[in-house]
Amino acid sequence: MPSKNTAPSDASLILTPGQVDLAMLRRIQAGGVQLSLDASVREGMLRAEAAVRHIVENDQVVYGINTGFGKLASTRIGNDHLAELQRNLVLSHSVGTGEPLAAPVVRMVLATKAVSLARGHSGVRPALADALLALFNAGVMPRIPAKGSVGASGDLAPLAHLACVLIGEGEATLPDGSVVSGAQAMKHIGLAPFVLGPKEGLALLNGTQVSTALALFGLFGAEDVFASSLMSGALSLEAIQGSIKPFDARIHAARGQPGQIAVAGAVRTLLEGSEIVPSHADCGRVQDPYSVRCIPQVMGACLDNLAHAARVLVIEANAASDNPLVFVDTGEVISGGNFHAEPVAFAADIIALAISEVGAIAERRIALLLDTGLSGLPPFLVRDGGLNSGFMIAQVTAAALASENKSLAHPASVDSLPTSANQEDHVSMATFAGRRLGDMVNNTAVVVGIEAMAAAQGIELKRKLKSSPPVEAEFAAIRRKVAFLETDRYLAPDIEAMRQWALKAQLPAALLDILPSHS
Repeated sequence: MPSKNTAPSDASLILTPGQVDLAMLRRIQAGGVQLSLDASVREGMLRAEAAVRHIVENDQVVYGINTGFGKLASTRIGNDHLAELQRNLVLSHSVGTGEPLAAPVVRMVLATKAVSLARGHSGVRPALADALLALFNAGVMPRIPAKGSVGASGDLAPLAHLACVLIGEGEATLPDGSVVSGAQAMKHIGLAPFVLGPKEGLALLNGTQVSTALALFGLFGAEDVFASSLMSGALSLEAIQGSIKPFDARIHAARGQPGQIAVAGAVRTLLEGSEIVPSHADCGRVQDPYSVRCIPQVMGACLDNLAHAARVLVIEANAASDNPLVFVDTGEVISGGNFHAEPVAFAADIIALAISEVGAIAERRIALLLDTGLSGLPPFLVRDGGLNSGFMIAQVTAAALASENKSLAHPASVDSLPTSANQEDHVSMATFAGRRLGDMVNNTAVVVGIEAMAAAQGIELKRKLKSSPPVEAEFAAIRRKVAFLETDRYLAPDIEAMRQWALKAQLPAALLDILPSHS
């Protein structure tokens, strides 16, 4: 993982290509910071821009600078039409559809596109990267339709909508929520719309920044529900008076899987000081169901996959992924395929598998809590069963969402449809791979929230002893959101409150420190 960057204050971040780490990207998506490029990158950008100018001035024919694009790459464009060529490229590719991307995603797109341009291989003016960060810093979000990219040749359509704002076209959302034209957005940040120079439109459109931002957004959400599910799992273990022995460090060291070792350690730390754990040390229960006993094995495997995906995505967030690339040491402009988002597609698919499994095992623990034969708790976690259904149908909701996630977890990366008259004959589908993660995270947050609510109910139904201080603190936080279920009531608001808890729980360091963006 790239070394951590330092910032002069909590309210600002200096972006250096190759040194933007996951913790920084988390702050970027959250907003509330001011971004700037490290001053050291400007010389490289200016040298690359000069190399492009040299090509134009010496009438050399180079793809993307003075040719058409895609299947039209063999068409030579005269120097007097180069500005028109770049403008037409942006306008013709602005064909996205669907709802606009969420602001946290757009923030990461703006930042990572600026970082990519700052690598010094794109041949564009530093002013373009500065303008992207000026939009970010002013809270002006280009309206980027969510659908319309196949993840190669880069995220063309969504990035075209981003580029539209820079040339005074398209739309953007101001901090007050009003939607304005691209020209008005540029005026808001004190800049005139750009007249794009040679290669600048192509550099803005080529790249994997939208796919990467969507996948990162999914990764951070997956981390949040992952940590919350460890807390909800600990609550469930206490509610059923499950055994802590399967979390013994020796078991996990004997296998050696790092995620498994980390999860078992986190749960042991979480339950230190519990009065409930030793109270049933000599009970007749031999083994708990897998959904409790195998938390380290299942959740550890999920953690390892999230960590792998994080490594891929942090590299991509720092990458030069447009085409062609300028290499100033030799003056060459070389066409390649860094715009192909296959690494991002695989990473997003891996995250999808982890999200789905986190929800699947949490749903099984809900079912366990409701089954009096396994849990020892009242049926459906309500005292006057029959007259009251308790948590019966809340588990149905959890099952529905866990099942939906199984379909959404189907890998997007195995699909491909050729485009551009078969010039672009294999594509990654990374943009959808990343985009569907948001729905999956929300589905799993509902499942985990229902588990935490049900487990808190179970603990309270036979409350005699206290759990550990951190578990008791989270129990109290849950009770501030939802009350004990004495009789049936309208539960939808409680489920929504617990969905938000699963995404935003203030959890102890034992759970957060094992996550990729916190470690």
